[in-house]
Parts: sequence; structure tokens; C-alpha cells
Amino acid sequence: MIVAARILILCTGNSARSQMAEGILRLLDRRIEVHSAGTVPARQVNPSAIQVMQEIGVDISRARPKTVNEFLEQPFDYVITVCSEADRACPVFSGPVKHRLHIGFEDPTLASGTQPEVLAVFRKVRDEIQVRFSQFYCDNLKDASRGRRKKG
Repeated sequence: MIVAARILILCTGNSARSQMAEGILRLLDRRIEVHSAGTVPARQVNPSAIQVMQEIGVDISRARPKTVNEFLEQPFDYVITVCSEADRACPVFSGPVKHRLHIGFEDPTLASGTQPEVLAVFRKVRDEIQVRFSQFYCDNLKDASRGRRKKG
């Protein structure tokens, strides 16, 4: 299989937004090699993120938060930060990075209230991630991956 692009999605904790974005990009095109990581990784993926992703048919239950340090020497077509803190704290990558982007989202892990209220915030952020990363895919990857497929 030809890889359409290598993408790293960064967040602070790698427990919600970056994990959801990784799952959505995988759903859009299985030829994308996508990873997510955090500048200060959490202990586990947030259970509410797992739940709202399962609602759209994406299983991130086996995912684990990873540190950005695991990826610093690797080449990427895109490094995308999804929170302002990760954008500010993003380290310098030793491996080649063709494009660095920031596509920011509200932190759903800061939501408070009843479980239904918290899940509503996670769903809102998930839906925003789905819209913006689908647009990113259409604008940056869809045509490029078709071109690579034709050559291969």
C-alpha cells in the first residue's frame, strides 16, 4: 500500500482532541499514516472521547497517549497542533517536516456538569474536528494521494 502522507497530530495531553483527529483521519483515508502525541501526555485516553468516537463508528479504545519525544527524529508531511498550548510548546523536530499547521479546538476535558452535559461538549468538539479535518484532507491530501496512486 502506498502511503498518501505521514501526519503527526499534537496536543498537550494526547487524551482527547488529538486522539479524535487521528481516528477521523484514519477513517477518511487508510493510506494516511497518522500518529498523535502530547507534549505532556495523560495516563489514558479520555473515556468520553472513546465513547463519542464509537458513536460515529471509530474505535480509539486501544489507543494510548504518547509523548512527542517518540517522534522528534521522524519525517512528517504535516505536524498539526490542535491546542494552543501544544502550538506554543511544540518542540523543534530533527526529522524533516514539510508543513506545520495549527487547527485549534476547545478542550473538551475541561467540560463540567452532568455526564450528558460533558458528553455534549465532547460531541461538539468531535463534530468540529470531523468538519475541519475533512476540509484539511480535501484541500491538502485528496488530490495528492490520487496522484501518488496513479504513479504506483
